[in-house]
Amino acid sequence: MARQVPTVDEILAGFKSQDRGMLARAITLIESSRPEDANLRNDLLARIQPQTGCSRRVGISGVPGVGKSTFIEALGLKLTSENK
Repeated sequence: MARQVPTVDEILAGFKSQDRGMLARAITLIESSRPEDANLRNDLLARIQPQTGCSRRVGISGVPGVGKSTFIEALGLKLTSENK
C-alpha cells in the first residue's frame, strides 16, 4: 500500500488548525530524502517561510548516541525560556 502524502494546501490548513498529526507529516516530508518528495517539500518550505517571521532552520547531525536529542531539548528549553 502506497503512503498517502498530504498536499501542501492540506498541510497548511493543518498548521492553521493546530493539527499535530499534520505537523508530524510535514516534518517527515521535510526530512525525507526520497526524490519523489522533493517538489512537494520545496513547495511547502517556500509557502510556509513567509509565515514564520524570522525563524531559522538548523540541522543537527552526529553519530548515534552522541547526544543530539539531549542537545536539541536543552536548546529548545533555553530558547523558549527567552520567549524565542
